[in-house]
This record gives sequence, structure tokens and C-alpha cells, in this order.
Amino acid sequence: MSNYLIVGGTRGIGRALAMQLLAQGHNVTVWARNAVDVAGASVIVNNPAEQAPDISGLPEVLDGVVYCPGTINLKPFARIAAEDFLQDFHINLLGAVRALQAVAPLLKKSPHASVVLFSTVAVALGMPFHASIAASKAAVEGLVKSLAAEWAPAIRVNAIAPSLTKTSLAEKLINSPEKLEAAAKRHPLQQVGEAEDIAAMAAFLLSPHARWMTGQIIAMDGGMSAIKS
Repeated sequence: MSNYLIVGGTRGIGRALAMQLLAQGHNVTVWARNAVDVAGASVIVNNPAEQAPDISGLPEVLDGVVYCPGTINLKPFARIAAEDFLQDFHINLLGAVRALQAVAPLLKKSPHASVVLFSTVAVALGMPFHASIAASKAAVEGLVKSLAAEWAPAIRVNAIAPSLTKTSLAEKLINSPEKLEAAAKRHPLQQVGEAEDIAAMAAFLLSPHARWMTGQIIAMDGGMSAIKS
């Protein structure tokens, strides 16, 4: 049994991951903005996107951390204010930085620690209206590679770069059959991602099965960034 921390684990990919890890018999702690029940997990109110988190209540040793909070702020470049860029950077990058700085001593006590962050397909594949989110997630990818180098060999650091996934964060983009069909057709695999699929990759990256992987950005995007249908 391993001890895992999921930041933002009360909905979407984070919740799906919590359910998968709990089903495997692991101990899961969730940091969330609000006290929301996640059956079987310990939920602590912490929001690293706003302030340095309190690590009390965590196990003495952490075997893995996953930072799930994200944004989908799609606007034409001319309409993106500096505040929009700052908000995306605070949530996507600085929240991860605060969380990892706080728990690094606990990760270093594990013989096989792993960190998983999230990027987006929009970093590898230029997409209109994605300037703010792509810029902040590109910074996340830089953080992944830098930390993977700095923390090797003790702690592995990887990221997943999904395309559009069925979560509450993306609800406005797929909230009708027509929108969902149009979104699916933009992917070579002709479907939109499921939270459980992304969570399964995160669970793999946390596990010893991925022990020879670090500094990687894993595309889970229905083929969008790699092939043209």
C-alpha cells in the first residue's frame, strides 16, 4: 500500500484517479478548495493556487503527488487581459509549485516517489484562442523537465497532456449532442476523452511499472497531436 496525495481530487480526473487508487488498496489524501466527500479518501481543505498549503494531516511519507487543478480560458488573443494570463499561471503553475515545495520533504522519504502534473495538447499543437492556457501549461512542461532532472534519481516527475476530456471543467464545450459530436470529429480516434482513461495513465505513472520513466510529457489526445485523419 502506498500513500498518495491528489490536489484537486473531488471531481473530474482527480476524483476518477482517487477512486482507482482506493480500489487498488492505496491510502489517498485529497486537497480541495471545499470539504467534499470522496468515499474512502481523507479530504483536507487546501488551495495551493492561492497560498502555501498546510501539510498537517498528511502521512509522514508520500509515495506520489498528482496536481489536477486546471483552467480552460478560451478567448481571442486581443481580448485576453493580463489578469487572465496571471490567473491561468496561478492555478496551473504556481499552485503546483507551492504544493510540491510543501510536500517535497515527504516525497524524499519514499524509496519510489512519483509526481504527475497536467499539461494540454495545445502546447504541442498550436490552437486558436488558447494563448493563455497554452502559455501556462508550457510553463508546467518546463517545470516537469527541470524537476525531473533536479530530483533524479529519488523522485520521478512526468506529465500528461490531454485533449478535451469529459469533465465539469469542459462542460460548456460539450454540453449538447452537437457540440460533443463536433469535438469528437476533431480527433483522429473520433471521440472525446474520458476522465477514467486519463486517470488510468496517472495511476500507471505513479506506480512501479513506470519506474524507468521521468521527465516525460505523455500525450493522451485521441491522436490529435501526432497524426492527421
